[in-house]
Amino acid sequence: MPLSEQERIAEHKQSVRMVNLWRALQPLKSTVSFMNTGAHPDDEISEMLAAIGLRDGIALSYACANRGEGGQNDIGTEATENLGVLRSAEMEKACDVLNMRMYWLSENAEDSVFDFGFSKSGVETLSKWGHQRTLKRFVEIIRQERPDIISPTFLNIPGQHGHHRAMTQAAFEVMKAAADPEFPDVDLPCWTVKKLYLPAWSGAGGAYDDEVPPPPATLEFDGNGEEEVTGWSWAQIGEQSRAFHKTQGMGRWQAYDKSNVWPLHLAESTVGTDELSLSDNLPKDLSELAAFAGAPALSALLDKAHDHCLDAIEAFPNRAMIGAAAAQALKLLRKAMDDCPETVRDEVLHRLERKELQLAKVLELAEGIVASVRLSQDQLKRGESAEVAFECNREAVSFELDLPKGWVQQDGRVQVGGEADTSDPYPAVYRPDAVQAPCAKLQFTSHGVAVETRLPFEVEPIVLPSHVVTLDDTGFVLNNTLEKRSLSIPVGGNAEGLSLDVPEGWTAQFDDGVFQIALPDDVVGGLYELPILQGGEQAYTVHVVSYPHVSQRVRVTPATVRVCVVEARLDAKRVGYVGSGNDRVAKWLGDIGVELVDLPVGELSAKRLQGLDCLVIGIFAFRSRQDLHDMIEDIHAWVKAGGRLITLYHRPWDRWDAEKLPLQPLEIGSPSLRWRVTDENAEVHYLNPQHVLLNQPNEIGKSDWANWHKERGLYFAKSWDVAYEPLLEMADPDEAPHQGILLAGDFGQGQHIHTSLILHHQMEKLVPGAFRLMANLVSSGVEEASASQSTEAFEAS
Repeated sequence: MPLSEQERIAEHKQSVRMVNLWRALQPLKSTVSFMNTGAHPDDEISEMLAAIGLRDGIALSYACANRGEGGQNDIGTEATENLGVLRSAEMEKACDVLNMRMYWLSENAEDSVFDFGFSKSGVETLSKWGHQRTLKRFVEIIRQERPDIISPTFLNIPGQHGHHRAMTQAAFEVMKAAADPEFPDVDLPCWTVKKLYLPAWSGAGGAYDDEVPPPPATLEFDGNGEEEVTGWSWAQIGEQSRAFHKTQGMGRWQAYDKSNVWPLHLAESTVGTDELSLSDNLPKDLSELAAFAGAPALSALLDKAHDHCLDAIEAFPNRAMIGAAAAQALKLLRKAMDDCPETVRDEVLHRLERKELQLAKVLELAEGIVASVRLSQDQLKRGESAEVAFECNREAVSFELDLPKGWVQQDGRVQVGGEADTSDPYPAVYRPDAVQAPCAKLQFTSHGVAVETRLPFEVEPIVLPSHVVTLDDTGFVLNNTLEKRSLSIPVGGNAEGLSLDVPEGWTAQFDDGVFQIALPDDVVGGLYELPILQGGEQAYTVHVVSYPHVSQRVRVTPATVRVCVVEARLDAKRVGYVGSGNDRVAKWLGDIGVELVDLPVGELSAKRLQGLDCLVIGIFAFRSRQDLHDMIEDIHAWVKAGGRLITLYHRPWDRWDAEKLPLQPLEIGSPSLRWRVTDENAEVHYLNPQHVLLNQPNEIGKSDWANWHKERGLYFAKSWDVAYEPLLEMADPDEAPHQGILLAGDFGQGQHIHTSLILHHQMEKLVPGAFRLMANLVSSGVEEASASQSTEAFEAS
């Protein structure tokens, strides 16, 4: 939806013109560029980058491997590709704060450079991403952006995330490859990165524990101090950027006295090693560029342009004087671009083109131009049109739209043609300083100089296919042990000519917006994918990612219904569920036939507990549900009176109190790298094959551990009271086995079960074994399995 009046006021309040002008002036100081590299959105070194870019004026960029699809979601239920869409949008907003260009190695949701989950090995990571594919895309990015400096966030050492290690290894390789004219399949001019810095600090913490010390510091970057115009420290501004990574729970308050010094190790250099600052041995500003590039003919022009840039900065806050100086600098800069010798264009021209963008933005702000462009509707199907509204406080400003292929502007409206591309939820490049289509081009004259800048739409327009169906859900489970043999699947949107392609023996009727699917009595267990057709052709559906802190995104995919038919016997009565909005365990329990009682905030009470046989506490719930902390003594009493408590995995920082929350002490391991099994196919050993949880009402055998996704589990227990019995053992290759994976203890007449298996994720991926194991956890039978049952289950595993 277009912004409401109140939303427009709120957006306008956040954009303070004089702060924007101050920040636009700072890049005029420098012609140096700095690229941070990492594996995931939120790997960027935000606090250091704020000082590098917003104080020192060095041009910033970030090269990131993947979209963080394998990460966690602290604010919703998006996972894998849909989470990647959301985290990409968050990364762009984080870049806006720092005026930082963004480049992704992963160009789409099907790219091999994907966040496949946690890895402990850079070699494993590059083998899954494709080593040559990774390097090729990295070379393209380096040759496109042309940074003087690259600096990975992490070290390539044991104890680090394998994705981090892979990107640091690739940073060294790309230094050579980007400058190599023989490097295959990249049709861009070669570029020589001048310096490569490594962090000279440890990456150890809650997740990692680097096994070897960092390299010695050759340079200390001092990021202390405050922004003159706002009074915020550079560390605070960095955290304002990080706070957009809400899915990862990022953003930390930094006190004014917090040190912001970053030790760096110069690992590679093509310009010498004798230095006292990042910019040493590089063209620090326009006045040094001609000599650095070997272009004496440009020296006088660039010297004068630099002087005018300094005049513009020193004139703040006098907008008239700023504009006059910036206009003179722009005239000289354009002359230098025209006169640039062919032999030095590769080294010089991209710096001058960037400076032209910077000066144009300064002039727009110095002129006091405030403009907006919006459409009457911001989601358009192919063939639809919307009215364009342009608003500007200066009559002398003209505008024209820059539209993608297949869009047409006519009579005050924009129409999206039938051949237009649907919106890309995984854009490979984001440049806040050079807005891409669709946008408006503003054209004006400042102090006799013609200027053009680019203006994004107030709400980014989204293009959808012509025929879209909407599905509240695309994944379904049918428990084959129950009498039910039907599914109802509501479908919205354009329902004309819809049909469902089902296996032989199944039937599907579409009536009043609902597919009624009937399965035969002898249906075989497994995963079925059922395409939705429209007029005999594949139909499409969309997943809208819409949160207040990011721009809207839509991921278009073929409309397909996935049905998991599973044999999951249940002996469960009333099961209560306490969640935090980060999983859909309650849905899946209900779908397999559990009589579920959802307990949102305000409904968890001692009285409600008395009506339950089992209580499931979802992931992260202790972090956000104060009522759980308030009720913990009542919950313990209920367990001892005969209740069964199940706690799904929590992180140490999810307010998990090892002494108070479990029935007896149970400590979660940290750093998480040491307390997880990332191999989704890791062999599972039973420590007590006779235990009821592995046998009743479902015998959990080898097939139940097959086809898991991403990993087995994480945040395993590190230590536990003897009252708890470990039931499983597993390990990653060449590592000692873990046992704090599934713990069960009897307390009075009841039980507490704690598991760090990622069952919530496996159920989302419709893994049959996850439903069967979850059915055992919530079932109330406590009898020991027979010896024959136990032996069969153990041997199968």
